[in-house]
Amino acid sequence: MKAYPAIPSVDAAPSDLFEEGHLWLLEKIDGAHLRFQLQKSGLVRFGDRNRVYDDPDDVPEPYQHAVRHVRENLDREALRNAVDDVEDVVFFGEATSYRTIDYDWERMPSFLGVDVWSADAETFRPPDAVQAIFDGIGLESVNVFEQERRARDFDPGSYAIPQSAWYDGPAEGVVIRDKRGRRAKLLHPDFGDADELTPFDTSTEELAARYTTRSRLEKLATRLEDADRPVTFETLYERVLEDILREAHRRLDHGESSVELDEFRSEVGALTRAFLEDRSNGT
Repeated sequence: MKAYPAIPSVDAAPSDLFEEGHLWLLEKIDGAHLRFQLQKSGLVRFGDRNRVYDDPDDVPEPYQHAVRHVRENLDREALRNAVDDVEDVVFFGEATSYRTIDYDWERMPSFLGVDVWSADAETFRPPDAVQAIFDGIGLESVNVFEQERRARDFDPGSYAIPQSAWYDGPAEGVVIRDKRGRRAKLLHPDFGDADELTPFDTSTEELAARYTTRSRLEKLATRLEDADRPVTFETLYERVLEDILREAHRRLDHGESSVELDEFRSEVGALTRAFLEDRSNGT
């Protein structure tokens, strides 16, 4: 599966990126890189930045919420109708898991598309086509701050990073693209490529109760019902754990965390089971 090229900073970008043509300015999302490809069998093959997973269940836990989102929302028929060979196309995006920015997780999709590779044409699709492509297969793409800006009119040194579309604060940065596939990134001064997180310093029971709230459980149970899925312990537990790990995995998995991940899973399971018992009793 095609790997995505590293995006250089504006200082290391191609020298002519800001001298000719037009630029698209996209919100840089503080997430985890995820790519996927529809197989002829109808199964979806996923990869992170460095590895490819033939079995979606082998994708690491922090990505599982995004894997489920893609599998449940991808319009396979629309994709088959749009291309001669579905395996010629690779989709790239961000699994929107917590890293340094606490986005509005209720609004923000688990996956946001960034780019599309066409093996047939041996090129990435131009930015003005990417949004339409993701829309056409049932997925959202990153938001566009500005399109078709004259390259000569763009000064990275004086450009102010806009507010994010996904929380009340500035975007992590801007990805700058042109139609020839050249890219650069400009980060907000409050953010950088290196980040630190404070590990959890609390009991497993307290932390599980903080995240496994009745409102979260009810929200996910309702989503299952709206999709005509049975609300069993297994299905609800799987989804609530994915939902929590989307927001908290990096702190839970921190080497200095006071919480053991396996114990945390058990506590989440116990709270999920208690919620279902109360729900079945009408309380």
